[in-house]
Amino acid sequence: MTEILFYHLERQPLERVLPALIEKSLARGWRVVVQAASDERIEALDAHLWTYSDDSFLPHGTWREGEAREQPVLLTLDADNPNNAAVRFLIDGVTVPPDAESYQRIVLIFDGEDPEAVAAAREQWREGKARGFEMTYWQANGEGGWRRMG
Repeated sequence: MTEILFYHLERQPLERVLPALIEKSLARGWRVVVQAASDERIEALDAHLWTYSDDSFLPHGTWREGEAREQPVLLTLDADNPNNAAVRFLIDGVTVPPDAESYQRIVLIFDGEDPEAVAAAREQWREGKARGFEMTYWQANGEGGWRRMG
């Protein structure tokens, strides 16, 4: 069964949280799709994932590239899954895709400082529960990690 995880950003920006979560997914042997709402965000993430750490980078590509199917991490605006990812990250208010059942995990990351983003995440939670998904909610702890809240 697909698990949907909600990550409530409060003290850390997406640019710090997302690479760490992607690294954990890759360590499990999962391919990843990251779906954003704008081309500008995709371009910024594309550059960031190569340089976010002095001693590491995340191998990735965008949906525009010819070898999108080969990418371990694919950045996209579309709801398709050309690299056969097991986990899908949704950012910037992107909603759970209709084919959510085809993933092992959906990770919805939302800005806790944005009332509209919080309201949209609550609606996604209700819809996910209604569809019978296993739902978990994660909130940042004081040490830079995460704790499961529900």
